[in-house]
Amino acid sequence: MRKSWSLITLCCIVTAGCTSSTGAMENVEEGENIVIDVSLPLGAESHHGVGVLKFGEELERLSEGRISVRPYYDNALGAEREVFEGMGIGIIDAGMVSTGPMGGFLNEVMLFDLPYIFQDYGHAHQFLDSAYGEEMSLAIEEQTNVKVLAWMENGFRYQTNSVTAVETPEDLVGTNHRTQESQVQIDTWETLGANATPMAWNEVYSALQQGVIDSQENPIPTIYDMNFSEIQPYLNMTQHVYSPAPLLMSGQLFEAFSEEDQELILEAAEIALHVQREESREQTEAFVEALEEDGMEVTYPDMELFTEAAAPVIEEWKEVIGEDLVEAARDFEVE
Repeated sequence: MRKSWSLITLCCIVTAGCTSSTGAMENVEEGENIVIDVSLPLGAESHHGVGVLKFGEELERLSEGRISVRPYYDNALGAEREVFEGMGIGIIDAGMVSTGPMGGFLNEVMLFDLPYIFQDYGHAHQFLDSAYGEEMSLAIEEQTNVKVLAWMENGFRYQTNSVTAVETPEDLVGTNHRTQESQVQIDTWETLGANATPMAWNEVYSALQQGVIDSQENPIPTIYDMNFSEIQPYLNMTQHVYSPAPLLMSGQLFEAFSEEDQELILEAAEIALHVQREESREQTEAFVEALEEDGMEVTYPDMELFTEAAAPVIEEWKEVIGEDLVEAARDFEVE
């Protein structure tokens, strides 16, 4: 028999007399075939999709076909915050979720909303693969009941808009900018002079198209996947934030597996992590050129001016996030 745990658990919650959302997840019986539903913000050909498909491929191989993955693309199971909350209470199996919406549940995660903390991919990857990333994973699991399987990524974020090419922070003054649901991000863009508006991801394209907002910011693969070149003529390579998109699983579901199967899940995630990160970098390089060919004007702003202008945000938030953590990330020694 093949089971979909999200559906089983959801039925358990809404059925009269059921007292626990984990009733269907007490254990996974040896020998039965399991399908893990995975929510993704983007499509199958995105860097998210490549990572999750590799995870499923490796998990099926390692488990000799007993455990497989069923991806749900383009937020089909809900917006990222809803998906994260759903994993915490056991009604969604797994998903890739940006860290922006997670900051409301755990202060430490807001580290990844701070501007100009990470210099490049090597800096971000080595930090996340160190004891700091492991400690953050444990904190997420303990406080939210969501298991971090691997620190996959969105990538560095860049600004697009329909108003002007951006060379300096002054070019942002008065623009209406969409942020994720993160107070740190709101403060960052307001410090840079924009009018910041938090907005769910599934509302962004139409808001840009209708002129409700002027700009948004995302990694290059996301900008390409969403066809923002159709409605945003300017791409500004601000590289202001490194954004992880960890592969996550409901803590209840993860604990329902045997220790042996838990090891297989983590092994498959580790293999997929490196494939996903490499795909992210390759797509970033290829899609900047593609977006330019699609008609976007690509601008490389003065990074020193932006770093200096955004510095007050770090000072304001480092005590909330953890001063030691912020300094450890910013000063992390890259090999």
